Amino acid sequence: MSFLRIKTLLVAGFSLIAVLSVTNSFANENANEGVKEAAKKQEGSFNVTETILEHIKDDHSWHLWGDKSIHLPVILKTSKGFEVFSSEKLVDEHHEPVVYKGNFDYKLIEGKTKIVDASGNVDKEASKQLWDLSITKNVASLFVSVFILLVVLLSSAAAYKKTGVKTAPKGLQSFMEPIILFVRDEVAVPNIGAKKAGKYMPFLLTIFFLILTNNFLGLIPFFPGGANVSGNIAFTMTLAVCVFIVVNLSANKSYWEHIFWMPGMHWSMKLFLAPIELIGVFTKPISLMIRLFANITAGHILVLSLICLIFIFKTVFASAIAVPFAVFIGMIELLVAFLQAFIFTMLAAMYIGMATEEHHHEGHAEAAHH
Repeated sequence: MSFLRIKTLLVAGFSLIAVLSVTNSFANENANEGVKEAAKKQEGSFNVTETILEHIKDDHSWHLWGDKSIHLPVILKTSKGFEVFSSEKLVDEHHEPVVYKGNFDYKLIEGKTKIVDASGNVDKEASKQLWDLSITKNVASLFVSVFILLVVLLSSAAAYKKTGVKTAPKGLQSFMEPIILFVRDEVAVPNIGAKKAGKYMPFLLTIFFLILTNNFLGLIPFFPGGANVSGNIAFTMTLAVCVFIVVNLSANKSYWEHIFWMPGMHWSMKLFLAPIELIGVFTKPISLMIRLFANITAGHILVLSLICLIFIFKTVFASAIAVPFAVFIGMIELLVAFLQAFIFTMLAAMYIGMATEEHHHEGHAEAAHH
């Protein structure tokens, strides 16, 4: 059996396990909340929107199985100083929000910690001075991904120091080396240039592996996966801001000249193009931010929507249709997880290359004249 066939079977098996695990997670949550929902809704009702949003949004706890969860720390900065407590104090045994009495009365409202008054309404004045520094599910998952990257990358680096670069790679080295060479030869060198690529390789590799690791963890429906880090706009915005800073700090004189005073143009066109080019400086990182966020979130919603069909129709026929489609989309999501990391890194390298490229206007002008 060829390597490609083995790889295909592994991908299919992983996708099937992921889908069945998500299905089982849905079933457990529905069973645990059956008594509570029966008191509020008619039997057989199923809120698709609420269920999907519950699984893709951030949370103050990390669900394990059944009614077991890891309650993460809530860290608040108020006018009375810092206050730290477990998120378990903000919910009851049915995971419904309750008021916790600390320095203030705190309550989870739409997933965010707010200060409330005696009647349970948000105290807007006190909440203005509230800074929520809590370790949420996405933050904890980000720590997990960073830990994984540190172990893998530092182990590979230590092996290279011990054996040297001329020795055939083993273990983690054999897994990491092709990916690193791929980023160098297919992303950095073609877009930045062989002479300058080495300077930006640590930054590009950090972006690539951070996005890739969090994308893969997001596809695993059980601990330590299941968090939608790459589908969080704050995460993608932070990466985009880092790219924006690196690009503009690396930019040379020629780059800024092409933005504010385009060479080879009449002065009237230069005045017209300058604001458009300046807007482009900001729209490039914004496009990076939205592209990664939208693609990852859309993929999760699609898979969850297919699984929800099972609980909507509650028939074997619906399961027979939904599960294969969900497995198929899950396999595509594995490709998208890698593809989005590649595209983000590729565009970052392209923007860096555009900012550091040397332009020779005089030579072009003479060639055009002859």
